[in-house]
Amino acid sequence: MSKKPNLLILWTDQQRADTLACYGNDYIEAPNINGLAESSFVFENAYCCQPVCTPSRASILSGLWPHTHGSVTNNIPLDSKVKTVSEMVDDEYYCAYYGKWHLGDEVVAQRNCQEWISIEDGIYRPHYSKPEYLELRSSYHHFLVNNGFSPDDKDENGSPVFSRHFTAALAEPYTKAAFLGDVSAQFLRRQDGERPFLLNVNFLEPHPPVFGPFNNLYNPNDLPVGSAFLQPPSSDASERNRLDSEGYVNGGFKNYPLNTEWDWRRLRANYCGLVTLVDKAVGKIISALEESGQLDNTIIVYTSDHGEMMGDHAQMGKGVLYEESTRIPFFIRVPWLSDEQNLIEGRVSQIDLIPTLLDLMGQPVENHLQGQSLLPVLQGKRTLKDNDVIVEWNQPDNKEQQWRTIISSDGWKLNLCAHDQCELYDLNSDSCELTNRFNDESQLTRIADLAERIKSWQANTGDTVTLPS
Repeated sequence: MSKKPNLLILWTDQQRADTLACYGNDYIEAPNINGLAESSFVFENAYCCQPVCTPSRASILSGLWPHTHGSVTNNIPLDSKVKTVSEMVDDEYYCAYYGKWHLGDEVVAQRNCQEWISIEDGIYRPHYSKPEYLELRSSYHHFLVNNGFSPDDKDENGSPVFSRHFTAALAEPYTKAAFLGDVSAQFLRRQDGERPFLLNVNFLEPHPPVFGPFNNLYNPNDLPVGSAFLQPPSSDASERNRLDSEGYVNGGFKNYPLNTEWDWRRLRANYCGLVTLVDKAVGKIISALEESGQLDNTIIVYTSDHGEMMGDHAQMGKGVLYEESTRIPFFIRVPWLSDEQNLIEGRVSQIDLIPTLLDLMGQPVENHLQGQSLLPVLQGKRTLKDNDVIVEWNQPDNKEQQWRTIISSDGWKLNLCAHDQCELYDLNSDSCELTNRFNDESQLTRIADLAERIKSWQANTGDTVTLPS
């Protein structure tokens, strides 16, 4: 490159991989995201580091495992000593963060970012580090007030706030996704190439509440579903998975009853509508980048912090180790390497994102990072055919529910916990993870081998969670 490349990271919250065309989806309308993937390096099987918001977000931005950066569950602020990507690039970069943060002090500019546009405040206010921050409101809050809306709720101190259910019910122009699309497009149109930029755009959608302006775009009865849909975990699955499933079947999800198959399908249709909502905002952003003349000098990443069960295994949400919860969309557009879609086979973790981006940007890949640069893979010099992936689950308030998972290069998945039924799935013949083979005596050697690989990873990364021998 003759000059330093820009970086645009587009990420969503709770988007499973199979919502996009490059991962086999042919029914969700997402022409802008799908179009971006058509000129990107698409990772066929990509996994988050931990399937819940705060730990995953911190890993995406810091290049560290959750047990290393310390934000191992939701609402643990990321330690100020832990550097994020905007603090790793040189001072020439103009850094901005737009959208959901969920790593502490939601509405306060930080992490070497010269611009900060926030969309969340209500539910995160109890976790602010200073009382004076409670006087602040998100950028999106001010946008709604300026457009004539009044807060519908109050926080624990009685301060007026907009609830997520209120904002989810707004017409498209006033949604968080549309707001982010507009302000991000304005940012990009201001870029003239004199100074490289780093812009994070982080959408809330398709995260709950699973409701939006395109609820009726998809017919619940027409949506294709797999063999795991509404199939409760078997009796030999982990107690955790079985209890999660029973909780949704008996108690519903986020005030939505789940009494019939149609109820589950209705939520899945709404979820698809939220993907389309994000796509429209992405279209504005990509168009503005093209108008700025910076498209071909900009690395674009598209990913999500974790997936979503959406009825598979009779579960909703995330937080479990099934593929629907841990696999995410992940592709990178690097126009000077290729302008065509390149499908990268094998398995990859988001832990590798930051070293890859720093390498692509010509920035130092700092020694403390726990992933590795994928640039040789993008250049065709290396493959991922022998790559194993690790996924964590940490639960500080319940030490008996600490899990470590390996998805091996040859398609076997081992979930280990010292206090629950462990699980082994053959993703080659059982991609929906319906048959737990952990107690199959013919698999003892395989289990021992995979467990040893996890323990080797633990030793290399300083992970001290106790696993079964």
